[in-house]
Amino acid sequence: MISVWREASPSLPAGGELRYDLGRVSVMPVRRSDGSMKVLLASPRGFCAGVNMAIESLDLAIRSFGPPVYVYHEIVHNKFVVETFRGKGAVFVDSLEDVPEGSNLLFSAHGVSPEIRRVAARRRLNAIDATCPLVTKVHLEAIRYAREKYTIILIGHEGHDEVIGTMGEAPEAIVLVEHPDDVDRLEFPPGTKLAYLTQTTLSVDDANRIIRRLAERFPGIASPPKDDICYATQNRQEAVSILSSEADVVLVLGSQNSSNSQRLKELAVERGVRAYLIDSAADIGSDWFRGDETVVVTAGASAPEQVVQECLNFLRDRFGAQIEMRSIREEDVHFPLPRELRSLSLPVVP
Repeated sequence: MISVWREASPSLPAGGELRYDLGRVSVMPVRRSDGSMKVLLASPRGFCAGVNMAIESLDLAIRSFGPPVYVYHEIVHNKFVVETFRGKGAVFVDSLEDVPEGSNLLFSAHGVSPEIRRVAARRRLNAIDATCPLVTKVHLEAIRYAREKYTIILIGHEGHDEVIGTMGEAPEAIVLVEHPDDVDRLEFPPGTKLAYLTQTTLSVDDANRIIRRLAERFPGIASPPKDDICYATQNRQEAVSILSSEADVVLVLGSQNSSNSQRLKELAVERGVRAYLIDSAADIGSDWFRGDETVVVTAGASAPEQVVQECLNFLRDRFGAQIEMRSIREEDVHFPLPRELRSLSLPVVP
């Protein structure tokens, strides 16, 4: 089973740079005299509201319509989740040409371009839109800026499903940048109206570096009224940023193709802490630990709590680890099911 995981979120910050609340005393890792391992279990961690909604949607669609239910791209970027749903009858495709006409199709949490929606309609597919509302927000901002004749600088990772979908809203108006150096190469005619948007799962620090460079080169650049990086991405990064000061090692549960999970690992490494991104406890190397370390355990926004608990059980059994919960923020966000599923009365099985 895949369990939903809900914690909470402060309201999204408005405008300006994204910021962590780091008003705390930095603590260096301390070796314990008893030689035991200590695990700091980060909270919040794991599933965000958008992932919960997408997973509930696919589960309900399979139980309501029966298999197969086709999914455009992976429902979320997590190996465990994808394989679990494959076993239930989901079929993940990268081209709608692989979906028989008239079939049930679910759009993943990362969103899709208008062209994909047109193809789905042309093939008479019963489309269910499980796009995360925070991704939809970025799409709507891109549409608005393009309509107002802005050139949009999208900060994101080339080839990521979310970026492909966002750029598809106004391909003639969007320029993608991944690094601060990319900003230095941008050239626009005098009088060009500029605005920037960001992928929702970026590193807050990386995004801020690029945003600062954009503001230096293009002082009049417009920004969205609220930060595009989602609350869950920011909260999980904040937890790693704070707790890594006490850690010898950081374990991030998540898949290699998960952008937000990769950022958590990178954040720990940037702070001088050894960090690993793993799908499950089975990926833990036999030579990673002596047994007396302080280990931070967290999970990306697409990683289920089940794999976290399996990792904790492994560390307890192998090293006698003592688990200490560390809550940095609380989250209480829930997104409604797609309108195509709201009339269905089947209960969602956790």
